[in-house]
Amino acid sequence: MTPTKAYRRLARHLATLAALALILPVTAPAHATSVLEKVQKDDILHCGVVGTPEDWDKTDLHGPLTAFDAEFCKSLAAAVTGRKAAVDVKVFASELETEEALSRGIVDVAFGVTPTPTAMWHWHLSFGPAILYDGQGFLVRGDSRARGIEDLGGMKVCVIEGTDNEKVLLARTVARGIAIIPMPFQEEGEMDDALAVRHCDVVSAYVTRLAQLKGAYPKQVGNDRILPQLLTLAPIAPAYRNDDPQWAMIVDWTVHVLVQAEASGVTRSTLDAARHSEDPVVQRLLGVDWAASRALGLAKKDWSADVIAAAGNYGEIYDRTVGMHGPLQLPRGRNALWTDGGLLHPLPIE
Repeated sequence: MTPTKAYRRLARHLATLAALALILPVTAPAHATSVLEKVQKDDILHCGVVGTPEDWDKTDLHGPLTAFDAEFCKSLAAAVTGRKAAVDVKVFASELETEEALSRGIVDVAFGVTPTPTAMWHWHLSFGPAILYDGQGFLVRGDSRARGIEDLGGMKVCVIEGTDNEKVLLARTVARGIAIIPMPFQEEGEMDDALAVRHCDVVSAYVTRLAQLKGAYPKQVGNDRILPQLLTLAPIAPAYRNDDPQWAMIVDWTVHVLVQAEASGVTRSTLDAARHSEDPVVQRLLGVDWAASRALGLAKKDWSADVIAAAGNYGEIYDRTVGMHGPLQLPRGRNALWTDGGLLHPLPIE
């Protein structure tokens, strides 16, 4: 076939397609209700959080964070439905059950799960910014000479058998030539009792669990110390289904608002006074213009003020749930603001 004939055939083919386009009906794709539309229509946010198992179950190694996570549910609900927002907090027994419920649409969002590629792939999820950094650390006796992992040689270190904590502990100490005496336990209660009667010199677990252990045995181990050094970093974060980018943005920027509010010194009690601030960061935080609300698809330009009014800023939430005024009494540490040497930082709210 000559080039001229080929061009003519192509032209006829394109003309046919153009004619069909004119006579065939164009059907628009069915509109799927977004999470934002659903929450606003129902006037309630269904939010999943991870409960505290009765015993460590080899996978969910964090301590009790339900109250902490639930405050973020409250903040998000305020962002999308205002200060009188209704929240249905559903507590699940494990991260796996929480992720499954989110994937099936039982909840609109989940707080307190660990970002992993496996969960993203299996449940079709995405994750937002970390709201808390946990990690494997050490609880040592109050009279111990240990100040770091390098001082644990010759000590009896208790750990839950079959967990990543056990594997990491053994791998890191062997690699550094630290001759610990590992003491694996099958059950949390047995290990806790062993520390209380001083069969253990050290317990290695996630810091939130170690703080829980201190609270459970205040007389026996209340003066024991959690070392500042961590073997691992285990962030927990919000999770949402990966088919709604607008909802993902709203969840993410709700977290950023809480962190920025603390950095800017805006609390529930100072919220009204902060509206008169000359600081441009504070002005944008509290909705001096429509830029952020329009980008997120929210009707109120001061939606972030509702977020702060609902639960306070990040520091207020942390302090009353897991911090020094909460049951775990955890210092901020890595959960401090970036300005105080921690890992928490917001993205610009513009």
